[in-house]
Amino acid sequence: MDLAPKYDPSIVEDKWYSYWMKNRYFHSEPDERDSYTIVIPPPNVTGVLHMGHMLNNTIQDVLARRARMQGKNAEWLPGTDHASIATEAKVVAKLKEQGLDKSMVTREEFMKHAWEWKEKHGGIILEQLKKLGASCDWDRTRFTMDEALYDSVINVFIDLYEKGLIYRGLRIVNWDPVALTALSDEEVIYKEVNSKLYYVRYKVEGTDDEWLTIATTRPETILGDTAICVHPEDERYRHLQGKKILVPLINRSIPVIFDPYVEREFGTGALKVTPAHDVNDYNLGIKYNLPVIDTFNPDGTMSEAAQLFIGEDRFVVRKKITAALKEKGHIVKIEDYTNKVGYSQRTDAVIEPRISVQWFMKMKDLAKPALDLVENDTIRFFPAKYKNMYRNWMENVTDWCISRQLWWGQRIPAYYLPDGKIVVAKSSEEALARVKAEDPLSALRIEDLKQDEDVLDTWFSSWLWPISVFDGIRKPDNPDIAYYYPTSVLVTAPDIIFFWVARMIMAGWEYRKEIPFHDVYFTGMVRDKQGRKMSKSLGNSPEPLELISQYGADAVRVGMLLCSPAGNDLLYDESLIEQGRNFSNKIWNALRLVKGWKVDPDIEQPETSKVSIRWFNAVLTEAITSMEDLFSKYRLSEALMGIYKLIWDDYCSWYLEMIKPGFQQPIDKVTYDTTITLFEKLVCMLHPFMPFITEEAWQHIRERGESETIMFASMPVEGNHEPELITKFAVAEEVITQIRNIRKEKNIPFKDPIQLFVKKNYNEQPDTTLDGIVSKLCNLSELGYAEEKVPDSISFIIRNTEFYIPVTHTIDIASEIAKLEEELNYTKGFLKSVEAKLGNEKFVSGAPEAVVTAERKKQSDAISRIKVLEEQIRNFKG
Repeated sequence: MDLAPKYDPSIVEDKWYSYWMKNRYFHSEPDERDSYTIVIPPPNVTGVLHMGHMLNNTIQDVLARRARMQGKNAEWLPGTDHASIATEAKVVAKLKEQGLDKSMVTREEFMKHAWEWKEKHGGIILEQLKKLGASCDWDRTRFTMDEALYDSVINVFIDLYEKGLIYRGLRIVNWDPVALTALSDEEVIYKEVNSKLYYVRYKVEGTDDEWLTIATTRPETILGDTAICVHPEDERYRHLQGKKILVPLINRSIPVIFDPYVEREFGTGALKVTPAHDVNDYNLGIKYNLPVIDTFNPDGTMSEAAQLFIGEDRFVVRKKITAALKEKGHIVKIEDYTNKVGYSQRTDAVIEPRISVQWFMKMKDLAKPALDLVENDTIRFFPAKYKNMYRNWMENVTDWCISRQLWWGQRIPAYYLPDGKIVVAKSSEEALARVKAEDPLSALRIEDLKQDEDVLDTWFSSWLWPISVFDGIRKPDNPDIAYYYPTSVLVTAPDIIFFWVARMIMAGWEYRKEIPFHDVYFTGMVRDKQGRKMSKSLGNSPEPLELISQYGADAVRVGMLLCSPAGNDLLYDESLIEQGRNFSNKIWNALRLVKGWKVDPDIEQPETSKVSIRWFNAVLTEAITSMEDLFSKYRLSEALMGIYKLIWDDYCSWYLEMIKPGFQQPIDKVTYDTTITLFEKLVCMLHPFMPFITEEAWQHIRERGESETIMFASMPVEGNHEPELITKFAVAEEVITQIRNIRKEKNIPFKDPIQLFVKKNYNEQPDTTLDGIVSKLCNLSELGYAEEKVPDSISFIIRNTEFYIPVTHTIDIASEIAKLEEELNYTKGFLKSVEAKLGNEKFVSGAPEAVVTAERKKQSDAISRIKVLEEQIRNFKG
């Protein structure tokens, strides 16, 4: 294959993804190899690719591809979530476009519309992931409403109901007046808002002018008040024992109750009690047997029970009732007030506490083992800081409201008999059979049974995801679940640690007595450079597919990972994606350079090439060791930066220059073959991060078979460790850089050979290992060693060694002294900072021994360098 002069990602990426798909390289079946399993956090079926998906799925792909190259049987299972609230909203909107309201169609008709919408739009995000290079096992794609997953949810509901962990009850719930459904506590987002605190006076019944003032942020709920509560030890209100109070505007007579729940210091110390619209008031209502007056309709408008403002929106009523209270003399004062208000995670509507009959799941017994599994690191969190968040939620877990007033989702398998009894069963036939089994004489018919109208919370299917995708609920001993479960790692965002992560751990322990995953890697949130959350309304959220089209998928993957420290929010910077594109071009140009060399098998390998290869193998081994360590800690950004520098700096900028043949000269075969092998190792290390260009380069490096792919090439392993050679090269690199700088400063062309003399100090012996490299890269006509200062020379110092470049023109002595004095002052300042650290007894006694030793080495090196610099200055001054 000819190498194109420029790398074109659009052609390469389509070509290789089609090749991988055609050969089913992403597919996995159980075999004798170790499994490596990732289940995708299923995106909403309504979703399209955004920057958060890009980051999360890039990380998963990196891990899956690397596992394949390590010889593991990698299974990255994709799928989508049915997303009850979001999808139902889409279907309702679609019906409205057709002039239909949800109330005008039957449940069966609605579900038909929903499935049609899903089939048309539901696969978009998965197709978009293919553009990113996602190596998912598409043959195993799952959907939470698939038959196997649906049945698994129903089976688990029945099982937990029979175990007494699921119950139905009347409780205050979080009500979403836009989605018209109850939500769990975890689906409520609390935001700090600027509100008003209204001081309202209530008349004491039977008096002419005695009033009781309360403070509230929600005057619209006054119409549902059924008591006033004060603290029993509050002297201000003891005289109200047995008294009644009149609710403003409607004059309902309500009692004064006394309970230590009231905070005497807040507001006036008197609390209005509205059991239908506040969870704490509801509990007080139960305790004191207060009536419950629900003044809101499900959509947040005032109900007939409110008596006033019927049918008007609650926030409109807040303004109207304030005006009415002012007019009647009930407003004492209004203050600015900052408080936290609950919003629906799904619709962003202000949540309304509402009394409702719902299905709940007891969580405390399930939470205990799930907490222990994380606390004892059976399941490891990366970063570990999220253990604190997890612990706090698990130790304070409340029962989970699992019913939703929707049609799209798994319908609750509960059947109501005419007498009000409930039978929980898979079907109406099974429910009737259970009734008949208990009462053979029962005359009930199947049409007498009415199934619950509600569906289960979407998370009630998601919490089974690692098990149900392998059909482990219905068939707990099947080969797939036995092989792929527990999964290896979960890559997710910390904002769903309660919704999903904790509950999956509970489900895994409850149904398999196993953990669902060994590790959890938490990604941060993608923000713009100003730290703002990305959103279309701010116009700061780029379109992922446009980025891929502009820069290529590899470049986008690199850019996302380079600005992505584990578990911390990442500040998106498009220049890093440009850096990824430039990296692709660098790799391509290096490949073209190497493949363009003419090879002469009769040439003997130069010594400089031998030592260059030794050095690069040593650097490569260090990089492989480092990468293993970084991957074990999920520090993927650092791992990528390591391979980036290894290729760009060490291989391209140094190694290729060190072994490159002269202009229009051939290269020896041993060096060429080794260089090709090293290139091959590098693209294998890089492949998980940049799958497309590495496949293209790998295919060009050598002749390949028709079905060969880099995907199953072996990841390079460590060779010989030669830290001394790496240290020696670091010095040589400084020497080369200094000489290049001097050529530039003094306008000495590279084609003009120069001499270099080296003066060792403190009885140090010359090491000539890399002299040939220095001579080649600096075009030296001579590299010698001197006992004394070389006259008429430009000099520089590295470590304790002096270097002299003889020149034919007159040296500016004053300029040379100024440079040396500047360097001397810097070194003295550096020594002062090191000695201050070593003079700190707390540091010396508390720091690791290796750290203290390193500081002492810096001290001795700086002292030696100062002596050499002072000697050079004296010599110049004569």
